Amino acid sequence: MSYGLLLLRVVVGGTMFSHGAQKLFGWFGGHGLRGTAGFFESMGWRMPLAMAFLAGLAETSGLAFAAGFLTPLAALGIAVVMLNAILVVHWRNGFFNGNGGIEFPLTLATVAVAVAATGPGRFSIDRLIGWDDNISGVWWGVGVAAAALAISYLTAMVFRHRQALQEQPAA
Repeated sequence: MSYGLLLLRVVVGGTMFSHGAQKLFGWFGGHGLRGTAGFFESMGWRMPLAMAFLAGLAETSGLAFAAGFLTPLAALGIAVVMLNAILVVHWRNGFFNGNGGIEFPLTLATVAVAVAATGPGRFSIDRLIGWDDNISGVWWGVGVAAAALAISYLTAMVFRHRQALQEQPAA
């Protein structure tokens, strides 16, 4: 089980980190903070530069997730940004990723919540420093899922312009 959790954390965490690095630094062919802010503005976000920074920061928590460090907090960052992506971008496109649907962000959010529920495993910084007993268990997963749903919904409702909300299909 420990090797499986390590593999899962490293692949998902690395994926999330690379997306965050695209947003924040323009690495890996990304557009950087200003380019991402322009994209966020086109989707109707208020304070697009701040929102692009927060999204990039949440995604770069993938580095902590991969290392198994502060795992529930890193999982929360991943789950929040993926649920926002589902609410704002992917929901109207259905399920399948090939159509721009929710399949990929739903999978990443689910992995984050599942790892929060199971704990980071033996090969993690949390285990190395003795925190893993305090940050594992089903209630961490439930807490991360509930907090991510609440934060994502509030973020999408409060930080988007009224017109953008009206154009978005009901979830």
